[in-house]
Amino acid sequence: MPYRVCFVCTGNICRSPMAESVFRARVSEAGLDGLVEVDSAGTGGWHEGNGADPRTVSVLETNGYESGHAARQFRVDWFARLDLVIALDAGHLKALRRLAPTEADAGKVRLLRSYDPAASGDLDVPDPYYGGMDGFEECLGMVEAASPGLLAAVREQVEGQPA
Repeated sequence: MPYRVCFVCTGNICRSPMAESVFRARVSEAGLDGLVEVDSAGTGGWHEGNGADPRTVSVLETNGYESGHAARQFRVDWFARLDLVIALDAGHLKALRRLAPTEADAGKVRLLRSYDPAASGDLDVPDPYYGGMDGFEECLGMVEAASPGLLAAVREQVEGQPA
C-alpha cells in the first residue's frame, strides 16, 4: 500500500498544486514512484474542477515541472486513507486539525516549511494569488527548499530507515 501525501492550501489553485507538482518530481527522482502517492486539495471548494492558476502553471513549466491539475476540496473522510497532510500555512494547519476526526488524524497534519531546516519564525508559504509573478516564484522557492526534508521524512516512513 503506497504512502499517501496530500498538500492543502485555500483554493487548490496556487500553492498546493505547486507543492504537489514539485514533490511528485522529487518522489520520482528518488525512485519512489509507486511507493508514494502525492495529491493536493483546498480547504474550500470555490475552484473545484478548475485548473491551476495560470501563473502557477507558468512558474511550474518554466522550472521544468508538470502542471496538469484539477482543483478539489479536502474531505474529512480522506484522513482515513492519508498518511500525511501538508498544510501550506498556519490557517490551513488549524482548519485541518479541527476537521480531523481523531487525535491520530490531527497528528498527520504538518506545515510544509517545518521540513525546511533554514526556515525560521514564520513558517507560512504566503498566498501569491493577489500579487504578481514574483509571489509565485517566491512560493516555488519555499516549496523547493522544504521538499528535500519532506522527502527524507517520507522515505524514512516508506523504507523504515533514516535517510
